[in-house]
Amino acid sequence: MIVERIRSQKKDLESLPVDYRKRTKVLVLEPYSLITVIIGPRRAGKSTFVINALKDMKPGYANFDDELLTAVSNYDDIVGAIDQVYNKPDILFFDEIQNLPKWELFVNRLHRQGRKLVITGSNSNLLSGELATHLTGRYVPVNIFPFSFTEYLRTDRVTLTPQELSNELMNYLESGGFPEVVTGNRPAGDYLRVLHDSIIFKDIITRYSLRKFDGLIDLARYLINNSATEFSDNQLATVLNLSVHTIKRFFSYLENAFLLFHLERFSYKVKERIRYNKKIFVFDTGFITSLSTQFTANYGKYFETLVGITLKKESLDGKCEIFYYKNQQNEEVDFVVRKGLEVSELIQVAYSVENPKTLEREIRALLKAGKDLKCDNLTILNSSVTDEREHSWFGTTGKIKFKRLDDWLLERGG
Repeated sequence: MIVERIRSQKKDLESLPVDYRKRTKVLVLEPYSLITVIIGPRRAGKSTFVINALKDMKPGYANFDDELLTAVSNYDDIVGAIDQVYNKPDILFFDEIQNLPKWELFVNRLHRQGRKLVITGSNSNLLSGELATHLTGRYVPVNIFPFSFTEYLRTDRVTLTPQELSNELMNYLESGGFPEVVTGNRPAGDYLRVLHDSIIFKDIITRYSLRKFDGLIDLARYLINNSATEFSDNQLATVLNLSVHTIKRFFSYLENAFLLFHLERFSYKVKERIRYNKKIFVFDTGFITSLSTQFTANYGKYFETLVGITLKKESLDGKCEIFYYKNQQNEEVDFVVRKGLEVSELIQVAYSVENPKTLEREIRALLKAGKDLKCDNLTILNSSVTDEREHSWFGTTGKIKFKRLDDWLLERGG
């Protein structure tokens, strides 16, 4: 029975679309037999990424998003079936490995036996928990997320007018970057609603054996509808009529499943960062549109969410740390980018900079933060203006770059 299931999965694998949209990331297997771990949200294209990267190596494959395989008690039977179907492949590719009970012990044993392994998972706890505990120093992580704007934009940007590029960005913001929406011509609304439910039920309720989960669903919907908004655990507990402990636990599940993430408020003191409110973001802007309870789109929140997603991916790749910032006057800077001990960039995000009062507020907060944090790399991302000029506010002076969001995303590969 196991052999037949592995053979069936092989047919599924061979039927994957040949029209593969290349990623900006490249998968290079480590020469020192480290385990390659592909981490990212469900349906983000992890399997397709691996298969296309390894197509000339013909890996043996098992997908553990399958109740028959996860019910197997002797895992050697699974390996034996793969060796039979794939004629003892050089590489074993295990998909959605987090569904297999005690998978980390199984993978560790195969690694000690000299098997070369590539595994994928849709839970960030693979890195923060199981892998860090059982495979310390023996794996290399690769993060794969829904298509970035760079990956979404198949047309060479040189051939697009500024207006065409802006239109592409707005389409991307509303539909998101999940591959089956971008390349499969699936209606974004219906698909993302089903995907959201699948993440909630398969990656959270089933994984954590939750019996009462209405509050979890309410929390997810509420935060998705309020992406790029600052919250405290107490506020959320009051709004949703849940305990603070439950809010913290449910949010950790949503974050582990790559549905949402948070930023801490910047402070040089770790204790203060923990005490301050968090800013919450959804991991794909398409979910905002699909699950929205609002009648009109808030493109300022869309813009800020997309910048947050882009910077979050950079931080997960180890390039930087990201925060938001507020001074004592409650003036906010949307993003603080820190590299090492230095604050390397301060970023404000505004859909439009045409309103003088709005622009004044953004500039004032940016100049004050630049002075406080000793950073002169100041940027305002917006929908239409590209410029660089000096601004002053009561003796505080700084040069501020204005950039169109679409240009900034393409520059960063985001």
